[in-house]
Amino acid sequence: MSNPTDPRQLPGADPHTGNRKVDPVTGYDTTGHDWGGITELNTAFPKIVISALALTFLYSVVAWILLPAWPTGRDYTRGLLRLDQEEQALRGFRDLSDGRQGWVSRFQGGEFDALQADEILMAKAMPAAERLFADNCAACHGTNGQGGPGFPVLSDDSWLWSDKPEDIMSIIQHGINAEDPDTRYAEMPAFDWMERPDRIALAELVADLPTGSADFGSSVGTLFTENCSSCHGETGAGGLEIGAPSLTDEAAIYGQDPETVMQTLRRGRRGVMPTWSDRLSDAEINLLAVYVAQLGLRGGGTR
Repeated sequence: MSNPTDPRQLPGADPHTGNRKVDPVTGYDTTGHDWGGITELNTAFPKIVISALALTFLYSVVAWILLPAWPTGRDYTRGLLRLDQEEQALRGFRDLSDGRQGWVSRFQGGEFDALQADEILMAKAMPAAERLFADNCAACHGTNGQGGPGFPVLSDDSWLWSDKPEDIMSIIQHGINAEDPDTRYAEMPAFDWMERPDRIALAELVADLPTGSADFGSSVGTLFTENCSSCHGETGAGGLEIGAPSLTDEAAIYGQDPETVMQTLRRGRRGVMPTWSDRLSDAEINLLAVYVAQLGLRGGGTR
């Protein structure tokens, strides 16, 4: 007689394996889980995975012994190899600095004509100058000197003072409207005393200057001559080396649309260029001066 409690006689059970269910195709045991006719096999864990885990564990133990690994408060264990990444970084920096010292020292004296005439030196210096510019100047003037709202363009041929490296060096060193006693000063005064209709007309004329359609023979042109030409020039071209920008191109510092010009006339402007003498060495400042002087030529400007 059959025994209903015998696991070998349960429905689906193999009489030779008891209550184990074996997949007839692979011969592997199943877990007994069934999802809509799909049965899960109870296969052995892959040996290659076990080997990989064992090797990973072995490597971690070796690394703990040989390499810096364990924190000890404010310090850490150096391992048997006595490696110190901070010391490696400092050593690499010292090697780089020593390698650059030879040509960097050439910029210490600021003999700009001789420096710019040395093509081999410039080939070495300009990549470093580009990095120096990106680290210290690009946040305001853009990565390629293209400027931005409130910051002048350095990649064209319009200059607030001069394109000579010695003048650029002085600005970098002492700043503009900065606290340095040798800083340069430049300020656009407010014309809030002017009648509003005159300010509106003047703003529209200034906005037309880049297009060349401004009429200087009109009453508004006379208003420009009487109030603006002493700083910006008779036609607004600037270039008087007193910090007054050109108004005849699209690189206006604060914008050239009538609304922005109106705001400038009403409130004035007084931008600040910080001094860099307390952050950069004389050689680095001179290197930057040469680089900035060449930005206009790189950007297609003519000087």
